[in-house]
Amino acid sequence: MGAIVVGAGLGGLAAGIDLAAAGVDVTLVEAADHPGGKMRERTVGEARIDSGPTVLTMKWVFDALFAQAGADFDTAVPTDRAELLARHAWSHDERLDLFADPERTHEAIGDLAGPGEAEGYLAFRAQAREIYETLEDTFIRAPKPTAIGLVQRMGFGGLGRLWRIRPYEVLSRELGRYFSDPRLVQLFARYATYCGSSPFAAPATLMLVAHVEMEGVWLVRNGMQRLAEGMAALAKRLGVEIRYGERVVDIDVVHGRATGVRLESEERLEADVVVLNADVATIAAGHLGAAAARCVPALQRAERSLSALTFSVCAETSGFPLARHNVFFGDDYASEFDDVFSRRTFPRDPTVYVCAQDRSEDGAPPVGAERLFLIVNAPADGDLTHLDPAEIRTCATRAFDQMQRCGLQVRRTESNHRITSPADFETRFPGTGGALYGRATHGPMATFARPSARSKIPGLYLAGGSIHPGPGIPMATLSGRLAAGAVLEDSRSTVRSSRVAMPGGISMR
Repeated sequence: MGAIVVGAGLGGLAAGIDLAAAGVDVTLVEAADHPGGKMRERTVGEARIDSGPTVLTMKWVFDALFAQAGADFDTAVPTDRAELLARHAWSHDERLDLFADPERTHEAIGDLAGPGEAEGYLAFRAQAREIYETLEDTFIRAPKPTAIGLVQRMGFGGLGRLWRIRPYEVLSRELGRYFSDPRLVQLFARYATYCGSSPFAAPATLMLVAHVEMEGVWLVRNGMQRLAEGMAALAKRLGVEIRYGERVVDIDVVHGRATGVRLESEERLEADVVVLNADVATIAAGHLGAAAARCVPALQRAERSLSALTFSVCAETSGFPLARHNVFFGDDYASEFDDVFSRRTFPRDPTVYVCAQDRSEDGAPPVGAERLFLIVNAPADGDLTHLDPAEIRTCATRAFDQMQRCGLQVRRTESNHRITSPADFETRFPGTGGALYGRATHGPMATFARPSARSKIPGLYLAGGSIHPGPGIPMATLSGRLAAGAVLEDSRSTVRSSRVAMPGGISMR
């Protein structure tokens, strides 16, 4: 059997690895000149700066992927487990660190906000764990979850367990049951943005993200791009042909079945199956052909997740003890999401995330300029409005002022930083408006609206962060594994390797 995988994001790479490990002949076609999708590096002067996803969690996903292919993830992609998860600041004097050790976090919360808030954290942590453990097998690893199917998978007492994961409660409001300090509500509400959503509209189920972080955050040595490169190297070792710089413009469908792809160069590649690792909005907008566009639901502008205004910076800093991951909060969190999702504009009071890529666990500052990657939430309207450069400058000023209010001074110049706007993300991922997470997770049923691996067209399968189980490095990787599992299950072909089981109950030959 032959397969074409379109897109060398982590979902496409994972699908290619699993298929090749099962004996399928795989050709992977990627428009860019490197693997990784949204994962990338930008060059500022001589510095290469991670300018995409910066946090690696759920490492077991990659351990299992490499192990099934007969490789060792730790050898291929060396990582270090972070002891300090993130440093948060509200002003020059208000700071809070979250640690891998929950006892240290409990103590830090008590020091900032008092013993009552520290006890609230223990209850919150227990609830986040229960939600994750309830959904790990029944939803995250399930091939095609539905609300009814979720209850059935939970078995006896399913409705009661479903109620306890709080799908009908709004995250920001539910956090008020655990914390009375608005800073802690703000901090833990931020986990909704990991899915590109507003904590004032997303379900409290997303508290599970907190448990995922508490289970471990890993730092990829020499930058996140090494993860994509390590996966691509494994795919090649298994026999996958990777063709970079080749853009797919159409999916061939003959007698109702996908039979290959057409490249921008007019070359046609034939295959028994096609795995499409692309954003649903890109597909629905027709950028991969009319046939593929009809197989996914169109995404309305109001349903889009967050975009971002990002800054890749190489500059000297002072005044604030940066960790690897830092968050600088504004005063009015609700206004930020009202600006982005309702007013469709840059936030007037932005939260600023800073990844300080030269900071080690001991917090020792580097000598001279250091590499920083900054993210500010923005509306996903890059296809509708090309923002005036003055608006971008205003947002940048607000973001750097926010950091300075908390004590961080960044010596920014015209030449030592690069900006990426929603319009730039739209150019890279057409049809999305620059949305970075697919559909926003707003409302209890939004998660079930994500397409699953099997499309409406036989022989055409879907993967990526806008496909089930959702956005983020490990989730997108799982989507690729689910797509590969669906291909192999549907084909019922005899291939070289022995029968093994993927975590989550997906059998592969």
